Amino acid sequence: MDMAIPLRATRREWLGLAVLLLPTLLIVMDLTVLHLAVPHLSAELQPSSAQLLWIVDIYGFLIAGSLITMGTLGDRIGRRRLLMIGAAAFGVASVLAAFSPSAELLILSRALLGIAGATLMPSTLALISTMFRDPKQRSVAIGIWISGFSAGSAIGPLVGGVLLEYFWWGSVFLLGVPVMLLLLAVGPRLLPEAHDPAAGRLDLASAGLSLAAVLLVIYGVKHSAQVGLDFTAGLTVFGGLALGIVFVRRQQTLAHPLVDLRLFRLPAFSAALVMYTLGVFVSFGAFLFIAQYLQLVAGLSPVQAGLWSVPGALASIIGSNLAPVLVRRVRPAYVAAGGLALAALGFALMTQIGISSLLLVAIGWVLISLGFGMTFTVSTDLVVGSAPPERAGAASALTETGAELGGALGIAVLGTLGMTIYRSRLAATLPEGVPATSAAAAQDTLGNVVAQVELLPAATGEALLLAARLAFTQGLQLLSLIAAVVMAGLVVLAAVMLRDASGAGHGGDTLEMPHGELAASLEH
Repeated sequence: MDMAIPLRATRREWLGLAVLLLPTLLIVMDLTVLHLAVPHLSAELQPSSAQLLWIVDIYGFLIAGSLITMGTLGDRIGRRRLLMIGAAAFGVASVLAAFSPSAELLILSRALLGIAGATLMPSTLALISTMFRDPKQRSVAIGIWISGFSAGSAIGPLVGGVLLEYFWWGSVFLLGVPVMLLLLAVGPRLLPEAHDPAAGRLDLASAGLSLAAVLLVIYGVKHSAQVGLDFTAGLTVFGGLALGIVFVRRQQTLAHPLVDLRLFRLPAFSAALVMYTLGVFVSFGAFLFIAQYLQLVAGLSPVQAGLWSVPGALASIIGSNLAPVLVRRVRPAYVAAGGLALAALGFALMTQIGISSLLLVAIGWVLISLGFGMTFTVSTDLVVGSAPPERAGAASALTETGAELGGALGIAVLGTLGMTIYRSRLAATLPEGVPATSAAAAQDTLGNVVAQVELLPAATGEALLLAARLAFTQGLQLLSLIAAVVMAGLVVLAAVMLRDASGAGHGGDTLEMPHGELAASLEH
């Protein structure tokens, strides 16, 4: 039975929000702790290089590929029901992963975790739009929800490190079991049920097309990042795009499409989705290099690097919770643009770093995280608020799918570009006396340089390490410049495309589009 939701959220809804933070924290923690566990599970299960790659990647692949289907499925069968089903499946898959006796079973368990994880994010965000109908409260709730990502990224490595210190590698996967049991216990009491009363049956052909299209694109992008742009990468990306076109055309012919393409006629919806996707694209690509800079250039240990990243996580939490306060007094367009401008400033500072600019990197990271926290809250609120309530699940799924695609593309495109700069600069400044085998290994990754230094005479090794660190820093400088330019472009996009979206502090308007414009856009 559906719960009656008041216009203003009560204590029940705020307690329900705390429940919805549980899967948010867990999914981010699950992503971070696996990387810590890789050396331990590799020693125990002895997977091949291909199997290890699938153990790491299959989870994200299936989350990205299943989000659209799961978001729409929640609109049809009920978002709370789908959340409970997904939570139970996630708990079972976590146990299977923790006690996997072989690499093959671990890959299968991670695949099940990905499918189950795809039910969680769209359901939680869609339920927030149901529980918090007052625009001011919804904006605050979304800011808190986004804070869960930052908190999970900070907590995951710390908790995972402790577990791996005292228990076996599978213990990190058991983190999900008590969390999901708590969600199953209190969720039905605190979370309302919500669905689209006019929803038709789920189109299985569309679900298959969306899954195949997203999987092929992401696989091709990741493949190109690992081995370069070859025939396999080109074929899979082209095939994924072709299936995506077929998917879009099919949606235009269905009475009950998997994705209602009319949502993209809403300027606030489209602009916010672009901001979110490109923001994730830039952040994932840059943060990959920043994390390596802290350890391989600045010479920090993993624990020290984690501690230096805490200020960024805190800044993100502050930004995501500051945005709802600002939109009461300032138009969302200006809040989003201001956040993007802060991120652009942070990246501009990063263009000036050297091999011993730890403090400058930390300051830049804080500005970037603060700006993204503000912008992601506003853009997410606009995506959810612009969509009709019955389509909240589908709109939420598009947001998460954009994030997954943006992240994969950012790592592949910016990561590949950064490594290209690193290799070319190192080749141009390679010290004399470095053997060809050592030079080839050093140009592969910066991590290899550390291993090669121990095999070379002291003076030659130190010269090679210095040259490699300088080359890597130059690669990060270029990525930061590209990111600053992209952020500056998004500042203009936000100011122009979101200018008609108004906050709660402007004449009583909401963060949503005017209802007349919304209805007209969706009727034609």
